Amino acid sequence: MRFVSTRSGGASVSFRTAVLRCLPEEGGLFVPESPPDLREFMLYMDEETGFFEMLSSLIPVLFEGEFDSAAAARIAASAAAFEPELIRLGPETRGGNEDSAPGGKAGSAEDGLRLSILNLYNGPTGTFLDFAITFLAALLEEMLSARSARTMVVSAVRGTGISVARAFLGRRGITAALLYPENFPILGIEAKDCVNRGGNIIPIQVEGTADDCQALVTALVNDRPFAERHNLTSANAVNPGRLLPQVFYFLYGFIQLKKSLAGELAFSLPTGNLGSLITGLYAWKFGMPVNSFIAAMNSNNAAGAFIRGREFSRRPLVATNSPRLDITRPSNLERLATFYREAPVVMKNMVFPESIDDETTLQTMKKVRERYGIFLDPQSAVAFAAAEKTGADFYGDIVVFAVEHPARYADTVYRATGERIAVPARLKALEQQTEAVARIRCDLESVENAIAGCF
Repeated sequence: MRFVSTRSGGASVSFRTAVLRCLPEEGGLFVPESPPDLREFMLYMDEETGFFEMLSSLIPVLFEGEFDSAAAARIAASAAAFEPELIRLGPETRGGNEDSAPGGKAGSAEDGLRLSILNLYNGPTGTFLDFAITFLAALLEEMLSARSARTMVVSAVRGTGISVARAFLGRRGITAALLYPENFPILGIEAKDCVNRGGNIIPIQVEGTADDCQALVTALVNDRPFAERHNLTSANAVNPGRLLPQVFYFLYGFIQLKKSLAGELAFSLPTGNLGSLITGLYAWKFGMPVNSFIAAMNSNNAAGAFIRGREFSRRPLVATNSPRLDITRPSNLERLATFYREAPVVMKNMVFPESIDDETTLQTMKKVRERYGIFLDPQSAVAFAAAEKTGADFYGDIVVFAVEHPARYADTVYRATGERIAVPARLKALEQQTEAVARIRCDLESVENAIAGCF
């Protein structure tokens, strides 16, 4: 698979180049030029197919010419130490009465919709990003090992710093620099893991916002002399090697349900930076049978008007109880815009935006706990509520992405359900305050000096 910029004027590049270069020289973001057809490979996969087996089979096809079967198995083994879990909730009858709960009245695609939850937070830091970031780390390690090369991965983080740190910790030939805003400290990185103590992680606190940190990452990658000196790339979603692994979430959800599908198939996705939505659309383009995607947003509703065909307009940020979705300018907007230009009619009939307010989010968390015995984090509750709202006229299966371990939002869970959720030991270890290697002003020279000073 080769990649081109969302902006015209550049030649296509290999997947390897797109991952290591991260951003096109002519500006924009990398997108697939000629998508592979995965249909024949999905034919023999079903609920008996494990996540590792699926990855091992599809990596050589999806990234054709980049990895042989042995390299694919090494990447899969490194990235699939944990895997998604599909929970089938059963049919929902029209009107949503209690007979629709498990153990109640039997249903079918003809008299209701069937909801499932795809848990994506089984990784070491309890977020759906664990897999995608670990996959990128494994990719880079595999690419670099053949050449005995080194690279520096620089990322803007806001609550995901520990996920990046854990994914890259101890990786051969890789140093990870994490830029985080002063009012959103990273938790859980131990001093021994930082470069000044012999590790390979560089936490850098920036006097600015999360958007400022992201702008610094872009500026670093585009400063070609500095980027080439340090072989710089990024672990943010601007990097296709970080974004594309999310395609596997959809493929896994599909093969788990494949034999029991009766009617349509849809995915309901917590939608902030549009990463899940664009990778779902890529999965469809690669051959996965799916009828629609529900773009579930909170009150910020950043991309709702754009998805409905109107011009994008940035709105003031509203703080909500689903903070991961508190986005005003989605970082994957340019990729989605490119997709719409290629297939406007299809997109108009395939993507359905829904905005869910804070009160509905809390009510949904309470209802799902009472009806199914399941705790949801607030972002996933937004997706669940959107699935129920859109599902009023839907016959078939809707898979709701559960993206964060609910224990990461224990206070919100208690507010919604009145119950205290147990925090797993692996997440308790993330509460330790991280000491920055450097605290800098928000400018390119400061961040470059901070990175250079570590070597």
